[in-house]
Amino acid sequence: MRDNQQGVPPAIHYGWFVVAAGTLCIFAGLGFGRFALGMILPSMGASLGLSYSQMGLISTANFVGYLLAVLLCGKLTHRFGARKLIGFALLLAGGSMLCIGVSRQLFFIILLYTLTGMGSGMSNVPMMSLVSAWFISRLRGRAAGFIVIGSGFAILISGQLIPWLNGPDGAGWRLSWLVLGSTVVLVAVVCYLVLRDRPQDLGLQQVGSGLTPDAGRGKVSFDKERVRPRVIYHCAAIYFLFGFTYVIYATFIVTTMVQERGFSEAAAGSFWSWVGLLSLFSGPVFGVLSDKLSRKAALVMVFTIQSLAYLLIAVNLPGLFLYLSIGFYGIVAWSIPSIMTALIGDYVGPHRTVAVFGFITFIFGIGQIAGPYLAGVLAESTGSFAGSFYLASALAVMGALLSAALPRPATP
Repeated sequence: MRDNQQGVPPAIHYGWFVVAAGTLCIFAGLGFGRFALGMILPSMGASLGLSYSQMGLISTANFVGYLLAVLLCGKLTHRFGARKLIGFALLLAGGSMLCIGVSRQLFFIILLYTLTGMGSGMSNVPMMSLVSAWFISRLRGRAAGFIVIGSGFAILISGQLIPWLNGPDGAGWRLSWLVLGSTVVLVAVVCYLVLRDRPQDLGLQQVGSGLTPDAGRGKVSFDKERVRPRVIYHCAAIYFLFGFTYVIYATFIVTTMVQERGFSEAAAGSFWSWVGLLSLFSGPVFGVLSDKLSRKAALVMVFTIQSLAYLLIAVNLPGLFLYLSIGFYGIVAWSIPSIMTALIGDYVGPHRTVAVFGFITFIFGIGQIAGPYLAGVLAESTGSFAGSFYLASALAVMGALLSAALPRPATP
């Protein structure tokens, strides 16, 4: 995939193969490694006699492993390179999932799923950071947008595959873990074979390096002295608000529909499948918008749409508004991670992206843990999840305001 002797680039730049491998990486590491748990947990809990708190502890273990991993990603990537780290991380995630499929004691399942979370974190952060190495600023949002749709594909596939593997009596939950784990291991091999740490490894330049810079935007400067720490904390606060709010909806929307709106579990599950389908467009659409307009404008749009999604489910309105809520949530579901990846690359440059993105992802992870807990406490005290969704809506508005206050990346 080297440039030819006349200096004409190949029809398909190798960077887009990196994106395709990245989609598979997110599909396996985050999609199967985290989002498939909700489909397996009911039958798994019933088979092992787990309480709700024990089932919740399994989920929490995954987040803990994820948080531990993102703190180490910067140093590990610097020492081993993104390609090797991603391959190892996916092997860790897939291997631990295979072991869960044959485990019978809660302690070992919690330990193993913590390792799965670590594999998810150590594959996600360096994978997203590769976008800055392979793509110029004006194409990063688009590239990251295509990578993050892997989670949407995983939700769609696991929603159909796991019930079939589990069987009508739920006895096949171990088979589900084995199939998912084997898939993650296979993806680990593919990613190791396809990924490269930088275009120079193949004698290439960044994708789009021959394009004329956008008028008015200039070429981004990567002088670290010009990036103040408060800018990074500003980005971390925005990412925290996203983590805090989006996971409240993801955790409690089905419960709200069943317990408060009278839907059957099958009907509520069908609605959630629509979220997975719509989410396939979220990353590419808003990633491109962030390239065309600005990261700031795209973030403001996404947080505004999310705020409406949370508000529409909080207010007890007719069914049409419920459909609108789910539609709004799905169409922006994975957009903010792709925009934040590109934004951090714009601010700090390819060489520092892994460390900085790992830091803000750690803060994001804290939001993911705090959001459902506080929302659950609020729901228990009020007898309804309406207050939790009102809280999510208000914090999404705060996210929009903070996004509007972002400074522009430095230009020479």
